Amino acid sequence: MAVQVYGCNHVVIEVTNAKKAVKFYEDVFGLTMQRGGEGAAFCKLGEHQFMAIFEVETLQPDRSKHFGLMVRDMKQIQEVRKKLTKKYKLKLHPDFRCDFRDPWGNRIQVGDLSDESLVWLLPYQEVQKAGITFTAKTRERGSR
Repeated sequence: MAVQVYGCNHVVIEVTNAKKAVKFYEDVFGLTMQRGGEGAAFCKLGEHQFMAIFEVETLQPDRSKHFGLMVRDMKQIQEVRKKLTKKYKLKLHPDFRCDFRDPWGNRIQVGDLSDESLVWLLPYQEVQKAGITFTAKTRERGSR
């Protein structure tokens, strides 16, 4: 029997201050901390995934490693972009609608559910629960 992957369980980022990182991700994305310990925190990402935040002494950012988060729509992407650039003074990478490095150098891309090319990655029940429907206009917007 062939192995079947059902999704990604978690991602891990490294930071120099876990408490500040939790506040950052709660503020920008509204993430909820599940549990934490000394130098570590776990934030819920969607229905079935989480992000682990581990505190380290020395950061070693990579040039191309990254992960993507999905928000509901372009309005929420604009809200994230505004908070990142105005409140946190972070620079966005121009090659994606919302691609940035957090204050610790972790690269994150933010997509939205109107991009039908990404939605196939979500369990269909989650798409239905979010009330997302696709029209020709949505498909045009998602292909940018």
